[in-house]
Amino acid sequence: MVAVQIYDTTLRDGAQREGISFSGVDKLHIVQKLDELGIQYIEGGWPGSNPKDAEFFSQVRRLSIKNATVVAFGSTRRARIRAEEDANLQALLDTGMRVVTLVGKNSILQVTQVLRTTPEENLKMIEDSIRYLRSKGLTVFFDAEHFFDGFKADRSYAMKCLEVALNAGATALVLCDTNGGALPEEITEGVKAAVALSRDVQIGIHAHNDSGLAIANSLAAVKAGATQVQGTINGYGERCGNANLSVIIPNLKLKMGIDCISDEQLKKLTEVSRYISEVANLVPDPFMPYVGASAFSHKGGLHVDAMSKWSESYQHVDPAKVGNQFKVTVSELSGKHNIILKAREMGLELSADDKEVKHLLAQVKKLESMGFQYEQAEASLELLIRRARPDYQPPFKLVDFMVVIEKRRRLPSPNNGSEDVLSEAMVKVSVGNEIMHCVAEGNGPVNALDAALRKALLQFYPNLAKVQLVDYKVRILEESVGTGSQVRVLIESTDGVNEWHTVGSSTNIIEASWLALADSLEYWLVKFDRKG
Repeated sequence: MVAVQIYDTTLRDGAQREGISFSGVDKLHIVQKLDELGIQYIEGGWPGSNPKDAEFFSQVRRLSIKNATVVAFGSTRRARIRAEEDANLQALLDTGMRVVTLVGKNSILQVTQVLRTTPEENLKMIEDSIRYLRSKGLTVFFDAEHFFDGFKADRSYAMKCLEVALNAGATALVLCDTNGGALPEEITEGVKAAVALSRDVQIGIHAHNDSGLAIANSLAAVKAGATQVQGTINGYGERCGNANLSVIIPNLKLKMGIDCISDEQLKKLTEVSRYISEVANLVPDPFMPYVGASAFSHKGGLHVDAMSKWSESYQHVDPAKVGNQFKVTVSELSGKHNIILKAREMGLELSADDKEVKHLLAQVKKLESMGFQYEQAEASLELLIRRARPDYQPPFKLVDFMVVIEKRRRLPSPNNGSEDVLSEAMVKVSVGNEIMHCVAEGNGPVNALDAALRKALLQFYPNLAKVQLVDYKVRILEESVGTGSQVRVLIESTDGVNEWHTVGSSTNIIEASWLALADSLEYWLVKFDRKG
């Protein structure tokens, strides 16, 4: 099949997603990651629109780029002026980029209603702009904006725009479903018409996801003859987003046999997807195909049993090919093989014939019915498995705890309110043959419990001081019961290197918090500080 080139517009179109604001340094780092991925074209931004993008192009020339060509983006000249007088076109020239993408209207309604100019003037704007940039030695891709809407409204005019761009010297005609409303059959029809016109000039597709079809439309365009696909990593973009390259690339390569990037580059896909999520300050979508943390996650007992016998039974591709991994979760829907495979991940060997496997499965089902959930609290699950082993010795045991919350009145002052709330916790724990009884105050009952427990344990495990609680979530499980509801507490902890999650559940929020807290410290002692 004909090679397909990937054109990434994360830094321009993707940055138009609500909530994203890449710094200049962010953009340079993303360019390097996209280059490692093997992307052929990286659209850096619109230098005529803001100072940040103009500065980016002056900086990007200093990068050592191996695979990609960085592209500057702009629009055709304004109506009723000469191309050489247009500030936007001059800004494109000033970037020093050898490839530019020009966007121009291809819908007669957009021309008359938005540009407020004549169809004839729009054709001249396309022609003049491309010819001018070509005369300066630049390669020009033409983004035919609103092409598919224009193709439906006035096919002859939409095709005339492409013909003018082609004759003016455009080296690629990129058909844009700008409003994201086209269906795959409409994409196919438009692309085939453009291919018939193009005289071997590259046809591209630029799809938006407003109908949830950007990926399908991009693949349909390739089947119809498009050889350039534009999109963004993770589908970032305005409104509902752009075509998601994190899904399109593996579909092209693994399903359609198109070597748009190499096998080794494809293995970087999950890493790049999550890296860009972090830079964008957005939580990665765990359920995104191919690259999501749960894309190859298996929960149902029958599924996991089948997967233990044949890896292709419930997976359409090998996750390693895209840099992801197989994952088993344990829940009330699990079977014995969920427990066995999860234990194996943790370095613990269990057999289907082991009595403890049946016991563990029953225990998980019972605890989940009581509000525990282990899919996002694997540290608590690992402790559950370890505690079921006859040779397990916990680093400490809870004897009892008590929490007192007292509201104290005091005289008001200019700097303070008129009341204080005191939280004090008492814990009694045994370590070996010793029983420690410690009291501590805290900023709330959970903080007081944490402080008291640490006060007791640090005498035996001084390295425990490294452990910090970084997140604490409470979820009400039975809203109809009001303040008497069952609650689930999830705690995230770190020692600066490792991170882990634990869970507790009870109708008493303090007890639920204690269970999650105690699991967090016990897990670290068992996993990372066995010698104390």
